[in-house]
Amino acid sequence: MGVVGQFPGFKELNRRTIRGPVNPLDKSTIVSILPKEVIERKITIQPGVFIIPPGTFDKPAVLIVGPSSWWREFDDEQPLLEIPHSSIQVADSVVKDYCNGVHCCDMAGAMPGLFYVPGCKQDKADQPLIPETIAWIKSEYKTALETANMRQKRWFEELIKQADSLWARSNGNPLAISDDMRMAARESNLQDKDWMKNFQFVNMVRCFACGALKNPLYPVCASCRAIDPNNPLAKDVKFA
Repeated sequence: MGVVGQFPGFKELNRRTIRGPVNPLDKSTIVSILPKEVIERKITIQPGVFIIPPGTFDKPAVLIVGPSSWWREFDDEQPLLEIPHSSIQVADSVVKDYCNGVHCCDMAGAMPGLFYVPGCKQDKADQPLIPETIAWIKSEYKTALETANMRQKRWFEELIKQADSLWARSNGNPLAISDDMRMAARESNLQDKDWMKNFQFVNMVRCFACGALKNPLYPVCASCRAIDPNNPLAKDVKFA
C-alpha cells in the first residue's frame, strides 16, 4: 500500500547517490617518480578511479585529487547518507593501497616512488595547474622527492635480488620474472642480466628422474639435480 502523495518510483529516487557540494579548495597532489602508469580503482567511493602517469626523479608526474564520498545505508525508506572524505584521506589511501600490493615493498625503506602532499597550484577559477604544481613540488618538496628516490632504488635492488633467485630456482624460466623486476633492471642499468634478454617462451618438459617441470635448454633439473644425458650440454657439467 502506497503513501498518500507518494509518486511512482519514489523509493528508487530515494536510493540514488547524489553528491553534495564539493569544496573546490580541497585538493591534494599525488607525486610519482615511478616509471610506469599506476591505475588504482576503489569501487566503494566516488570518484573512485585514479590514474597516475609515469614519472621520473627529474620529471615527476602528478595527479591532483579532490574529496571522494561513499554512501551509508540505513533502511529501505530513508535516503542514503553521504560520507565524504577529504582529499588528503583519498591521496593517502591511493598511495598506501597500491604500494601495499606490490612485491618486495616494506612501506618503509623499500617502496615505489609514490607520495602525496596537501594542496596544489590553482588558477583564479580554482582549476588545477599541472606545470606549476610540478615546479612547486620540485622546489618546496625536494627532500620528499629525494627520499622517495632513495626508497625506490632500494625497492629496485630487492626486486633484482628476487629475480636472480627465481631465475636460478626455475632453471631459467622467463615466466618467473615479473614486469616490475624487468623495469627495476632497466632503471638500474642492468640490462646484461640473463633474464633481461629477449627469451622466447619455452615449453617446459618433465624431468625423466623426478617428473618435475624443467627448461629443456638446460641439462640439470632444478628440483632433483639429475642430469639429462640427451642434452648436448650434459657433457660439460662438472660438480665441485
